[in-house]
Amino acid sequence: MSCHCCEHESREHCVHGQTQASRLAVIRMVLSGILLIAALFFFKGTAELLVCLIAYLPVGFPVLKEAAENMMHGKFFDENFLMTVASVGAFCIGEYPEAVAVMLLYDIGEMLQDKAVDSSRESIKALVNIRPDHANLMTEDGIVTVEAKTVHIGEMIMVRPGERVPLDGIVREGDAYVDTSPLTGESVPQEWSAGSSALAGCVAKDGALKIEVTKSFGQSSVSRILKLVEDAQENKAKPEQFITRFARVYTPLVCAIAVLVAVLPPLMGWGTWAQFIHKALAFLVISCPCALVISVPLSFFAGIGCSSHHGILMKGGNYLELLAKVEVAAFDKTGTLTEGNFRVTKLQPASGVSEALLLEVAAYCESQSTHPLATAIVDAYGTDIDNTRLSQLKEIAGHGMQAVLDGKQALCGKSELIGDMVELTQSGETAVYVALDGAYLGCILLSDTIKPDAVKAVQELRRLGLHDLTMLSGDRQSIADQVAREIGLDHAFGALLPEEKVACAQKLKANGETLLYAGDGINDAPILAVADVGIAMGGLGSDAAMEAADMVIMSDEPNKIALAIRIARKTMAIAKENIAFSIAVKALILTLSLVCNMGLWIAVFADVGVCMLAVLNAMRAMRV
Repeated sequence: MSCHCCEHESREHCVHGQTQASRLAVIRMVLSGILLIAALFFFKGTAELLVCLIAYLPVGFPVLKEAAENMMHGKFFDENFLMTVASVGAFCIGEYPEAVAVMLLYDIGEMLQDKAVDSSRESIKALVNIRPDHANLMTEDGIVTVEAKTVHIGEMIMVRPGERVPLDGIVREGDAYVDTSPLTGESVPQEWSAGSSALAGCVAKDGALKIEVTKSFGQSSVSRILKLVEDAQENKAKPEQFITRFARVYTPLVCAIAVLVAVLPPLMGWGTWAQFIHKALAFLVISCPCALVISVPLSFFAGIGCSSHHGILMKGGNYLELLAKVEVAAFDKTGTLTEGNFRVTKLQPASGVSEALLLEVAAYCESQSTHPLATAIVDAYGTDIDNTRLSQLKEIAGHGMQAVLDGKQALCGKSELIGDMVELTQSGETAVYVALDGAYLGCILLSDTIKPDAVKAVQELRRLGLHDLTMLSGDRQSIADQVAREIGLDHAFGALLPEEKVACAQKLKANGETLLYAGDGINDAPILAVADVGIAMGGLGSDAAMEAADMVIMSDEPNKIALAIRIARKTMAIAKENIAFSIAVKALILTLSLVCNMGLWIAVFADVGVCMLAVLNAMRAMRV
């Protein structure tokens, strides 16, 4: 039930249209219900027929139309065909209220399933928000805001602090730390300066950039990723609804039996044509699978409702069916299994240097920086900075910080800033090197914070029978390996681009096993669409990831993946119970209708009873 509009106004039109359609559907059903009750209690004979015909049209016409269109395309035996034959048959044998009730129940079942999909989609942000629609074009008359798609290659654009880069290009002027995680998955912001390649979709954090455009709007990095999402969604096979599959066998079978009931006995001299045509039509009315029509969609609706109650948004009942079958799982790192917030994990002072001195010098050097690593170091120091001890504080672009501390030159940053004296660490963590007055003091190791429930999430998934739990990350391989070890994953692959993540996913699916993938950035959107079940972390996740995914965990808690699987498996178990129960009872009633002179009201009463029991069973899916 997605709305595939590209502009904001078009999306509003689509949403408005869907709301109007829902209101009209409810009005149709309420009108038919009121007229049905009136026909049952206040009208008889011809008046009852006329009232029932009026009640039938609002709910029956869409089904009749769908059945006719399907028959024109050679699809004769689907649920629409069965509903049409059964309801028309009811009119033919004088059971006018039953004809209306058949269509009304079917319409309610369809509405419940549509509502489940629509209500989930309403919580998903629009995909178009990821790709900026506007750019700040630099002209002779100043900066002009224009549509990004109108900017030509070679023109200059300005990206201010906090703005998203609208087009690919090359930085010609300015310095800024840039959040590239939406595209690369890399948790550490990159510093862009003159000559740096600029990718659309990244966000400038603390500086303005003048960028020369090198690719048009449709060729930008973010546009290519969104195109991958669209292609993957088109190619993703979706499971057919059970009722449709069931109707392919059930409908032709009951229709064939009804024809035999109407024709064979009179030909054999066992009764009149009128008698057995009446019995055949009654057989068709009884054969209408009302319990299935209501209980199966309601089971999925209840499962989706239970998921939503726990902050897990499902985009449709078909994804519950797939989620219940999941065998293999893969995850992004930053924002999915880790917080994306850095902390100091270890101090490695040089020989003869205290940890306190190492951390103090680093904290003073980084005290004026807004870089996430600098913030983590200052937080770890935990003592107020005495600015009177500092002077000549300077940022060395792309390398780190330089300052004079107590009259001595202090350096803090990458190994290149320190020079030959540095002792490189082989740790999988991010390292910040420190020197004072020409002497190497050591390095500070920082790592992204693993989410509190990440380890438990992996353990729960193993208990549910999942295997080959794999991390696919844009971070360095050494960092990915370390996080995977701490969390307890089976495999880890680092330094992956979005296309490489898709390739890894296809390898995990090579044995025909059902793959689950969880991620949060726009770089995860293609693989989320390719996976059998894509899960987006919605609290901090990108709009593209949430749109591409089949379900969204709004609280960013990876442990809810296991909860979602448990809900899906319970929902599928209940749906199968309802299917088996409904078919068994229906078969019994149909058999009795053939061998006994069963009154239609008895059959209807039994059918309604089965339907109510199935509905009550379906509601168990609301509790996990």
